[in-house]
Amino acid sequence: MALIKTTEQIEKIRYSSKILAKLLLELKTIIKPGVKLIDIDEFADNYIRSNNGIPSFIGFHGYPNATCISVNEDVIHGIPTKYSLKEGDIVGVDVGMSTDGCLGDTAYTYAVGEISDEKKKLIDVTEKSLYIGIEKAIKGNRVGDISNAIQVYAESNGFSLVREYCGHGVGLAVWEEPSIPNVGIAGRGMRLRNGMVIAIEPMVNIGSHNIIVKKDGWTVTTKDKKSSAHFEHTILINDNNPEILTKI
Repeated sequence: MALIKTTEQIEKIRYSSKILAKLLLELKTIIKPGVKLIDIDEFADNYIRSNNGIPSFIGFHGYPNATCISVNEDVIHGIPTKYSLKEGDIVGVDVGMSTDGCLGDTAYTYAVGEISDEKKKLIDVTEKSLYIGIEKAIKGNRVGDISNAIQVYAESNGFSLVREYCGHGVGLAVWEEPSIPNVGIAGRGMRLRNGMVIAIEPMVNIGSHNIIVKKDGWTVTTKDKKSSAHFEHTILINDNNPEILTKI
């Protein structure tokens, strides 16, 4: 069952989310060719802790880092390594923060220097599909309304959506009910209620939607090795005006 958050919980979730939003803006100035993934992770870890938070991913089912960093064909859950970013890469950074047990969760895909037109379109469509999904995150709608809106837009632009991983409730744990798939049928699924906090996160592939998990047990990558993009916001359901908590 989805958790309805109290006013006090929402304020703490809002604080965590705003810090994460500021962090992703800071990363725009840091992510460039030659930067190592592990250095991005260290910056994010320090930024969260310096703002009175705890990185919520560390220790979640044994995950070792503050961020998940996924490059090019890696979709999500990439473990930060000493890999140095190269011109033309795209890199998704997914990060969570807890304040007194109240969490925000967000992700953004960055271009590293100049990227191909195909990758530019991928990033643009993925981010746009997130906001199209958010428009459906209103009281009385169902989860399937979000899912369907994302799917229709991304697929109409020639891309595919990962099916095995999806958005979710968030706020008092890294993952809560309900699941928010990125494909679905409008009018189906749990009905949205005021006070629910959810993370919407389309994962969009240039090629097939098929994915595999690498030998590290975490990194999800496209089976055909074509690039993928990932965007995520934490949303408060609030009548007809969904509040994007992880946006400044």
